[in-house]
Amino acid sequence: MDQLNIFRAEKDHFFKSHPQSPLAHNQKRQFSGLNYFPENHDLRLEVNIEEFPQNDTLEMQTTTGGVQTYTRYGKFKFVVEDQEAELTIYASHHDFFLPFADSLAGTETYGAGRYLEPSYLGEGKFLVDFNLAYNPYCAYNDAWSCPITPFENRIKVPVRAGEKVFNIEVTQLK
Repeated sequence: MDQLNIFRAEKDHFFKSHPQSPLAHNQKRQFSGLNYFPENHDLRLEVNIEEFPQNDTLEMQTTTGGVQTYTRYGKFKFVVEDQEAELTIYASHHDFFLPFADSLAGTETYGAGRYLEPSYLGEGKFLVDFNLAYNPYCAYNDAWSCPITPFENRIKVPVRAGEKVFNIEVTQLK
């Protein structure tokens, strides 16, 4: 089993059995695993970042009406299915955050978007592996508060990698 499949199996186990899982108790009983796109090596990217000026902040609304403040760190361009796209990476307390919504949002992927934590490689480069794209916890349970993907990170290209939309029918009791 390769690294990505091990990661996904561990995540499914966490969702099914861990007390800090975003799933409610009745959801855990019916849970049989998350849905993923097949691994897409073309969407595991090393990208160069065009950094923004320091102190360029953005307040992201959350799904529960709150606000979270992030620093707009930089943007990068990439090509997916012969179409160019651009996304912004945000920073908070030395962590990097990449919320995005692609053209599949609301159909094949979670409507409010998915998240990534890109890895800083040094010298203005990041590893952005869309195979690790995941749904925020509010996609599974309304009790969670999640940042809403900013407009600048809503792209018109499909990103067929990472986690797909959560199938709520699997979690409902019969």
